[in-house]
Amino acid sequence: MIATARAAFTATDGTVALEAVARDAGVGIGTLYRHFPTREALVEAVYAAELDDVTGNAPALLAELAPDAALRAWMDRYGAFVAAKRGMIDTLRAGWASGSIATPSTRERVTAAIATILAEGARTGSLRADVAPQDVTALLLGVFLSTTAGGTPEQIGRLLDLVIDALRPGPPDAAGPAGG
Repeated sequence: MIATARAAFTATDGTVALEAVARDAGVGIGTLYRHFPTREALVEAVYAAELDDVTGNAPALLAELAPDAALRAWMDRYGAFVAAKRGMIDTLRAGWASGSIATPSTRERVTAAIATILAEGARTGSLRADVAPQDVTALLLGVFLSTTAGGTPEQIGRLLDLVIDALRPGPPDAAGPAGG
């Protein structure tokens, strides 16, 4: 049900009929409500599962890919998380404001996943060692927020590629910092 709900929230602006989620998951609406008694409970479960997935997959990516490629793949997964969150944001905000949904430590967990990949990249020399994970988080938020209204997947991909290029070590600059 979580995967079905995630797909439904990702595909819309948040207007998701719970009956459709139940039907698409192959269960009755009563079963859905037994597991998730409110829309907020379902949204919270989807959000928590997405957050666990996006923040927990850094080690697996590093096991498969070089750190710079792992970071780029992780950015794509983070983009999918942001897209899913857009379809749930109104319910999440209302739940956070009322206290019916716990406020997650999303930014801290995202930054920790980035830190894991950056540290390995610094160790191998494929990513700069002088970049703070919080700065990368801010860059990614900028990319995703700036493309919220009308950004195409191609544009998002180009922007993420630019972020990766900025994080790769460049050749030493004999002149020093800009203006030096």
